[in-house]
Amino acid sequence: MNTKIILSEEQIPRQWYNIIPDMPGPLHPVISPRTLQPAKPEEMLAIFPPAILQQEMSTERWIDIPDEVRDIYRLWRPSPLYRARRLEQALQTPAKIYYKYEGVSPAGSHKPNSAIPQAWYNKQAGIRRLATETGAGQWGSSLALACSMFGLECTVYMVKVSCQQKPYRKSMMELWGARVNPSPSEFTNAGRTILAHDPECQGSLGIAISEAVEDAATHADTNYALGSVLNHVCLHQTVIGLEAKEQFKVAGDYPDVVIACCGGGSNFAGLAFPFIADRAAGRKVRAMAVEPASCPTLTKGVYAFDYGDTAKMAPIAMMYTLGHDFMPPGIHAGGLRYHGESPLVSQLYHAGEIEAKSYKQNACFEGAILFSRSEGIVPAPESSHAVRAAIDEAMLAKEEGKERTILFGLSGHGQLDMGAYDAYLSGNLEDYEYPEAKIREALERLPKICL
Repeated sequence: MNTKIILSEEQIPRQWYNIIPDMPGPLHPVISPRTLQPAKPEEMLAIFPPAILQQEMSTERWIDIPDEVRDIYRLWRPSPLYRARRLEQALQTPAKIYYKYEGVSPAGSHKPNSAIPQAWYNKQAGIRRLATETGAGQWGSSLALACSMFGLECTVYMVKVSCQQKPYRKSMMELWGARVNPSPSEFTNAGRTILAHDPECQGSLGIAISEAVEDAATHADTNYALGSVLNHVCLHQTVIGLEAKEQFKVAGDYPDVVIACCGGGSNFAGLAFPFIADRAAGRKVRAMAVEPASCPTLTKGVYAFDYGDTAKMAPIAMMYTLGHDFMPPGIHAGGLRYHGESPLVSQLYHAGEIEAKSYKQNACFEGAILFSRSEGIVPAPESSHAVRAAIDEAMLAKEEGKERTILFGLSGHGQLDMGAYDAYLSGNLEDYEYPEAKIREALERLPKICL
């Protein structure tokens, strides 16, 4: 009875899985924020290298992973698949609980799975510097790591409230050579405009994206790198689910439900998309995206065209959204504080192919502490949403007296998030209510797209 299932380095996937050929219906076009018409490739080339843009638009089901990228993946991949037997015992559930643990990467999360190839493709294109945004700091530290490996400069616009909550994430980025600017900042027109309107603005991922896109668009030697949402990021993350499927073969098992936290969608896509491919082939498997109740993009948003950022500089996409200028409360799961959702994840949810659930942060931390005291690993606040949902699925199996195999993604560790755990343990962690009036107001400012 193995506690963890570990593959050899030779079993690292040699290709990424592209879900686009298996999507329910054609994709909606990406819209130019300048013309409000379908974006032309040359517009996107201002901030992305050709290889990334090709992946973004590809309809090939399998895309080769470059050897240079795969060699760096060897530093932590394949990541382990754990059977959470101690958690099962604590819950006294008939369910079998597995988790795919991405906290073994150098940056402590799943984010390097896309940071490494993005940095490599930009290096091949002759780019000198990358600009990006980060919420909790997982993506920013991952891109800083990737840039240090390929000799690129890195500028990170970190959401101000997260920068205050997680100072050691900022330290990690600077350790790997990145420059970190709390966002909104005085370094961009987008940041200065927002600060002029609200000098105390806590920031959001939408604002940080605006700053990073502006930085890239105004410097010829700089490109933009995004840590979630876009098709190519979801593509790179599928190494998670592809490995998990091989590990389940070793275990002689298969999940009834696959669960992952969901902000922009890259972590959920990485774990769930390879299993959704099995669903498309007729196999019964559920996939559940879990989000914060204070930023409930799938469960409370609308399916519409919207800007990817607050300043309306990023491309417009069809997605579930709360409105591009919606300002979510400063919850500790900073990586889930994004107004929109991956267009691929959004389309799957709209078609009824996946489920979505939201939780308040106290319930998530309660589940995270039970998990920590059973399994020993401290989850990141983002991952605690998946932990909570997995526990609820296991308890439902107990109530029904049915066996159930549950897989969830533990997308990162929480060892730099102890301020959040201190707040929970001291009873000072606030549950934010769904700000319906503010979201209704933000949704009134969606772009009017006529195709």
